[in-house]
Amino acid sequence: MTNSFKVKLGQGGYGSVFKGKLPDGRLVAVKGLFSNLESNNSGVEFINEVASISRTSHVNIVTLLGFCFDKRNKRALIYEFMPNGSLEKYIYGEKKATSESDPAFGWETLYQLAIEIARGLEYLHRGCTTRILHFDIKPHKILLDEDFHAKISDFGLARLCLEKESFISMSGARGTAGYIAPEVFNRNFGVVSSKSDVYSYGMMVLEMVGGRKNIDVKVGVDHPSQLYFPHMIYDRIKLNRDLGLHGIVTEERELAAKKMIIVGLWCIQTNPLSRPSMSKVLEMLEGSVEALEIPPKPFLSSPPRSPQLSISSSTSAQISVSTMK
Repeated sequence: MTNSFKVKLGQGGYGSVFKGKLPDGRLVAVKGLFSNLESNNSGVEFINEVASISRTSHVNIVTLLGFCFDKRNKRALIYEFMPNGSLEKYIYGEKKATSESDPAFGWETLYQLAIEIARGLEYLHRGCTTRILHFDIKPHKILLDEDFHAKISDFGLARLCLEKESFISMSGARGTAGYIAPEVFNRNFGVVSSKSDVYSYGMMVLEMVGGRKNIDVKVGVDHPSQLYFPHMIYDRIKLNRDLGLHGIVTEERELAAKKMIIVGLWCIQTNPLSRPSMSKVLEMLEGSVEALEIPPKPFLSSPPRSPQLSISSSTSAQISVSTMK
C-alpha cells in the first residue's frame, strides 16, 4: 500500500505517517507503529484511537478507513489522505498563514477554519452517541483537505464518555504543553471535562491570530509583553488599540480577527466554568462582533513548552461530563 514506506508524510503521536494508495486508486495516509514495540503507551493510544474515531462520522473529523493489528504487535491506521497537511505549517511554519505572499490562505480562510474546527469539537462533545474528549487539540492535529477544509485528527489521547456515566475514572492525563488546560495538570483548578478541550481550542485560535506560538521562549526578558501573546493582544483589544496584526487591510478581516481574539480569550479562562461550550463558541463566531463581551484578562498560562509533555497523576482523576452544556 505504501510502496515499502517510500513517502513519509510526518510523525504522529506514536508513529510515522506514510503516503499510500488503495487498489482502487484512492490515496491514503498510513499511520504505523513498527518499532519500539515494548512501549505500552503506544498500544494504549492505538486502542484509544481506534475505539474513539471509529465512532465518528463528521465532515470536520478525519475518516478512518481501516486498521491493522496482528499478533506481532504491528499496528497501522489507514486514514483518508489530506493533501495540504497540517494547520501548523500555515500558522508559523514554512507557509505562514498571514503572509500576503499566500493570498489563498489569508484571514478569511483562518476565520473559516476556526469555525470548522469548532464544529468538529462540538460534534465530539455533543453529537456522538458516545461523547469524546480529544485532550490534544493543537495546530499539528488539524489536517487540511484539498480545499483547505479542516479535519480534526489523532485521537490517541481521547477519552470516551458513555451517555449514562457522569464521571470517568482516569489514572493520568496527557497533552502538549502550551495547550493544556490548568485543571489537567492541577486538579485544584477544577474538574477535567469538555471545557479542557475548549481551553486547548482557544490557545490554538490565538496562535492562528498571532501567527506564532503563544509563549515565545526566544524573546528575552527585556520584552516581557511579547512573551505571552494572549496578554499582549488582550491589552490591545481592551483599550481598542490597533491590533498590530499582519494582513489586516479590510474591515471584514478586522472584524473576523476581533471575533477570533475575543472567543479565544473566553476559551482560555482559568476557571473551566467561565469558558463557553463549543456550541456557544460557534454562536459567538457566527454572530456579530458588537454582541461579544470582552472577558476578564486571563492570568494563567500552560506550563512551558516542550515537544511533548506527559502529565500524570498518582491518584485517580475524575473526569466530569456533566458540564458539557
